[in-house]
Amino acid sequence: MHPDWYKRPLLWCLAALIFWLVLFYRPVPSSKDVFHALPLKQVTLAARVEGFPVQKKQSNNVALKVLSVNGAPADGYVYARFPDFNPQWKDVLEVKGRLQQPYGIDLLGNFDWRRYLSYKHIFTEIKVSQAQVIEPAPFPLRLIRWIRADMLRVFAESFPPELASIAGGVLLGERGEISPQLYTAFQDSGAIHLLVASGGNVGFVTLITIAVCSFFGASRKITLVAAVSIAGVYTLAAGADAPLVRAYFMSVCACVGYFLGRNSGVLQGLLVSCFLILCFQPASVFETGFQMSFLATLAIIVCLSNYKLPGKWPAWGRFFAQIFLATLATQLILLPIFTNVFYKVSLTGLLANMILVPWASLLMAMTFSYYILTWLHAGGLLLLPVRECLEGFKTLVEFFASFRLSALPAAAWRTGYIVGFYAILFWLLHLPQKAFARKLFWPCLVLALAAPAGQVLFFSPGRVYLLNEWYRHTALVQMPSGQVFVFGEELKEEQIAAALYKMGVRRADAVLAFTAVAGKNDLSGLSKTGEVIRPFETGVWPGDTLQIGKTTLTVQWAEHQNRNGRFWTNAGYSGTEKDEVSYCLTEKNHSVCLGAGARFVRQGESFFASQKNKTVQVKI
Repeated sequence: MHPDWYKRPLLWCLAALIFWLVLFYRPVPSSKDVFHALPLKQVTLAARVEGFPVQKKQSNNVALKVLSVNGAPADGYVYARFPDFNPQWKDVLEVKGRLQQPYGIDLLGNFDWRRYLSYKHIFTEIKVSQAQVIEPAPFPLRLIRWIRADMLRVFAESFPPELASIAGGVLLGERGEISPQLYTAFQDSGAIHLLVASGGNVGFVTLITIAVCSFFGASRKITLVAAVSIAGVYTLAAGADAPLVRAYFMSVCACVGYFLGRNSGVLQGLLVSCFLILCFQPASVFETGFQMSFLATLAIIVCLSNYKLPGKWPAWGRFFAQIFLATLATQLILLPIFTNVFYKVSLTGLLANMILVPWASLLMAMTFSYYILTWLHAGGLLLLPVRECLEGFKTLVEFFASFRLSALPAAAWRTGYIVGFYAILFWLLHLPQKAFARKLFWPCLVLALAAPAGQVLFFSPGRVYLLNEWYRHTALVQMPSGQVFVFGEELKEEQIAAALYKMGVRRADAVLAFTAVAGKNDLSGLSKTGEVIRPFETGVWPGDTLQIGKTTLTVQWAEHQNRNGRFWTNAGYSGTEKDEVSYCLTEKNHSVCLGAGARFVRQGESFFASQKNKTVQVKI
């Protein structure tokens, strides 16, 4: 890729837009959003079905574009749960039900459903009691959704449930009923992206269409029109989410440029599509799927443009080498994001994707061909080969996931380390361009060293996190030196583990309880020492001090706050589970005290109470 690409105004405009959105934009309901009708509770909505419904055990769930509330014009989206109605894509419905805020628990490092929906600009849910179609979708859209539904029906009738789910996931991004064990295997093998309809699928459909038209001698104009049209139908049938729309726009740019005899540039199509998506859906910048899809595509384009393979290599050698380079570039550029979201790293993903990616492309062609043959009542010709191909695909996924080191748990990266990592990766991706790489070397090296150093020197990790889930409390304390402590045993081990990963550590330096009685959850596995320090029973009493690393912990009688806001201390030992303690932590000039049960934190004259279903963060 020529270095002049980095001088293009569109690239810098996109970078400025992303920077501005990250710093200043937060998704909020518009003035006409259905969110403002929450006080009405029971409402009648006119709304259009915006996606394909997700089938759950007790309901069919889908996002609706709101057109009116109780007859008055309205805007926004609502996440609808239909217990006994099957909504169809792009139909306009009259929906009656109860509005409510999406369920959300903001625990550090854990999934928050309310925040997830807000990034899709959905701030309201409705539990539907009655629904009816008031305006069917236009015929072309009804035809597309029928084709999609018919494909999934054919797969469900032809293959066992898990194989049918793989076929639907690879071809349409609809993975259906897949077992938790197999889903974990796809994650650990680094192949979970193959069950999602991605931009690569759109490009594959476009190329296959061009190849077929060329085989039958179609003109260039007819070929390109057919390619754009069929790829558009596939994009709609697969859900038309951001990666698919962006990939389709890139395909259109490439096809139009080819038709006009010009090279429109795949990177230009990526930048334009990303810019337009963020202009119309700015909250996409916070979505993990959008970030990973954009960065992965960018890495593949830059890597394959710079790392040219020798022409004397055989075609099959270049094919697998390109897959290796694309997979390596993708995994490297997504490493910080994948780690910070899933808290694991797949070590077998590089090898697995070299085999599974071309296998998935073969599955796309075979499953689609099988579906076409079923129309001609000749599906039996491909039934056994497709089934064996699906079974082999599943077996390989489970094989790559079976290695003990296939997916290692990993703590989240801090911002400075992410910046330093991307500086080095940017230089490596441009290494074949020797003159440009020489110019980049010192700036990238300085940034790679300065960003982590600045993180350590100027951004103290000292924080207290009060976690509260339905009045079950736990506190996590990270001192400025980096030592981490867990206080309280009310939350589950996996919840606290996710919070620790988010803080950038895998184990706490110590886990301390507030009472002598063991809680329902055993948190000893979260401690580096493999034990939980409990007062009274382990010889730790109020007035004692514990020195753990650079931190001094002082044990005190339990401090509480009453309803009037006054503090009181419950001193004295009764030998029952009501006996509690509080803790104060001191490190050099920093000191912080936790109330009994991690219900509040005091720092000097400042007081911070926990809040139901939220994480309260206090800087030390």
